Amino acid sequence: MVYRVIQWATGLVGQEAIKGVLAHPDLELVGAWVHSPDKVGRDVGELCGLDPLGITATGDLDEICSIDADCVVYAPVLASSRTVARLLESGKNVVTPVGWIYPMETPKVAELEDACRRGGTTLHGTGINPGGITERFPLMLSAMCRGIRHVRVEEFSDIRNYPTESVVREVMLFGTPPEQAATSPMPAILGEGFMQSIDMVAAGLGWTLDPEKRTTHEMAVATRPLDTPVGVLDAGSVAAQRFTWEGLVDGDPVITVRVNWLMGEEHLEPAWRLDGQRFEIAFDAEPPLAVTFHGLHPPVVGEHPEIGLIAPAMHCVNAIPYVCDASPGIKTYLDLPLLAGRAAS
Repeated sequence: MVYRVIQWATGLVGQEAIKGVLAHPDLELVGAWVHSPDKVGRDVGELCGLDPLGITATGDLDEICSIDADCVVYAPVLASSRTVARLLESGKNVVTPVGWIYPMETPKVAELEDACRRGGTTLHGTGINPGGITERFPLMLSAMCRGIRHVRVEEFSDIRNYPTESVVREVMLFGTPPEQAATSPMPAILGEGFMQSIDMVAAGLGWTLDPEKRTTHEMAVATRPLDTPVGVLDAGSVAAQRFTWEGLVDGDPVITVRVNWLMGEEHLEPAWRLDGQRFEIAFDAEPPLAVTFHGLHPPVVGEHPEIGLIAPAMHCVNAIPYVCDASPGIKTYLDLPLLAGRAAS
C-alpha cells in the first residue's frame, strides 16, 4: 500500500521531510502547505531545491483538507491545536515534530482526541530531542537493565551551528547580560516537551513521580569578545547555557534531562567543555549502561546545517505507515510498534 502524504510547511525540517517522503517506497507526496505568500503557487520541488514535482504549494487550509491524502507531516514553527484538529477531522492522520509526544496532561487533549474520533484518524508526536533521544531510546535501552535507579539523557550542541540571529540572540538570549538571560523563555518552551518525555519514561519504567518537576538554568559568560555567526558576543555576556529538568520521587531525581548549548568552548567562565557534539543516555542500573549518539549534529561549523534536521524529519516520515495503520486517537511510542526506516532503493 502507498500512503498519500501532505507536507505542512517547507522550512528546513519540512524540506528534509519532503526528501524523505520522495525516497520512501511506501509514500507518495500529494500536496504541501506553505506559510509565506511568495511560496504559494510555486512547485514544491523548486521550493526544496529539487527538480519540479508537479505539485503546487498552497497556503489555504481548506484546500489542504480537501486533498485526498492519508497523512500530514505537520512541521510549522509554532503549532496550532486548532489547525491540527481541522486536519484530523478531515480524515488525515498527523505526525509532527512540534508537540504531543506524551500529552496526557496537557491542555486541549480532549478536543484533539475528539477530532481523531470524528475523522477516524491518529495523531503522533515525534522528533529527536524531545521526540526520540529523551524517551523512545531510553525506553528501548531500559530492556537491557534491571534495578534502574536513575536515567540521564543529555544533549551537547555547538550553537555556532545555528546561525539564525533572531532566534539565538532574541529568543535564546545569547549575548545578553546574565540577569537578562535568566528571564529566558527557553525553560518553559523546552520544558513543555521535555516534561512530557520525563512522564513517558516514568510511565514506561513504573515510577510514580512527585507532582512537581525541578528545573535549573545555568550560564557561562564570555571572558573576551567572541566573533560568532550571529555577531560579536561582548565580554561578560552569556555564551553558554545549560538547562536541566528532573523528575523526582520523594524529592530525589530519578530522571534527568539536560541540554548543553555552547557558543564554542573557548574563553568561557566557568570553563565548560563541549568535547564534541553528541547525545548521551546513561543508566544507574545493573549493568550501568551508557550510550552515545554521534552523527545527528552538523559535522562542521557553518556547513550543512540541514544535517541536524534530517533525524527529526525522518522520525516523522518513517512513522507514517505505522500511524496510518493505528486505531484512532493520540498515539505515543508506548502505543505503536517498533518503527523502522527503509533501505535505499
